[in-house]
Amino acid sequence: MKYTEEHEWLRPEDDVIVVGITEHAAEQLGDIVFVELPEVGTEVTKDDEVVVIESVKAASDILAPIDGEIVEVNEALVDNPGMVNDDPTGDAWFFKIKPSDASQMDDYMSEEEYNDLIS
Repeated sequence: MKYTEEHEWLRPEDDVIVVGITEHAAEQLGDIVFVELPEVGTEVTKDDEVVVIESVKAASDILAPIDGEIVEVNEALVDNPGMVNDDPTGDAWFFKIKPSDASQMDDYMSEEEYNDLIS
């Protein structure tokens, strides 16, 4: 997995990248009460706002980490946004993106580098 400075994780899976937020981000946000996901088929550019998260503490946006097309969203989060607090790096992924330039993944941190960032 790779990590962004915005506390997102990116996990390659075949020809797509699965995107979610880290446990650190979920803890900082507090109890998640609402998630708005993008439409499947949406073309996004790196740093576009693609997901809106609301918690008891704040509203936050998830940015597209790479250019590409949203090919799947995790509909379970709409009905149960608290999944993000329970399993942020597992079942609570937000979307899958088919990258138009997979080399953009090279810009992100390893797990070790990310742990250094948050320590």
